[in-house]
Amino acid sequence: MRIATLLSLVLVTVLLFASAPVGAQQPVAPPPPQIPYGAPINLEQAKKVMAGAEAEATKNKWNMVIAVLDSGGHVVMLHRLDGTQLGSIDAAKDKAYSAVLYRRPTKVFQDLVGQGGPNLRLLKLSGASPLEGGIPLMVDGKIIGAVGVSGATSEQDAQVAKAGADALTK
Repeated sequence: MRIATLLSLVLVTVLLFASAPVGAQQPVAPPPPQIPYGAPINLEQAKKVMAGAEAEATKNKWNMVIAVLDSGGHVVMLHRLDGTQLGSIDAAKDKAYSAVLYRRPTKVFQDLVGQGGPNLRLLKLSGASPLEGGIPLMVDGKIIGAVGVSGATSEQDAQVAKAGADALTK
C-alpha cells in the first residue's frame, strides 16, 4: 500500500514538471512598443491624411469611412464616402482608437487572434480592434494620432489607411 502511494506521488510530480515547459512556451502578444506620444495632430495634418486616404479609396472605387484621431484618441476628422454602410463609422473610429491606444497597427491584433489559442484573450482587451485598417500616425518618432478605415475588406481598409498615413509625410 505504501509503495503504491509513493509511486503515485512520484508519477504526479514527474507529470507536473514535464508539463510545465509546455504551458510556458505558448505564444502571447508582444508588449506594446515604447513609442512616445507627441503633440496631437493638427487640422492641417489631418487634412493631408484624409486627402491621401480618400484619393486611394476613390481611385479603387471603394466606399469607405475614414477617421483621423489625435494622440488622445479624440476625433479630429471623419469622412463617410457616399454609399458607405453606416456600421463602418464606428468600425473606422474603433480601428483608429485601437492604433493610438496600443501604439501599433491593428493588423498586429488581427494576426494574433488569427493564430488562436491563448491569443484569443485579446478579444477581451478593452479598445483593441482585431481588424486590420488602423494605423498610428508618426511625426519625428512620436505618435500624433491614428487613422482608421472601414468599408471593404480588412486588407483594402489597411491599404487606404496606409495611403493616408503616407500622405502625412509627403
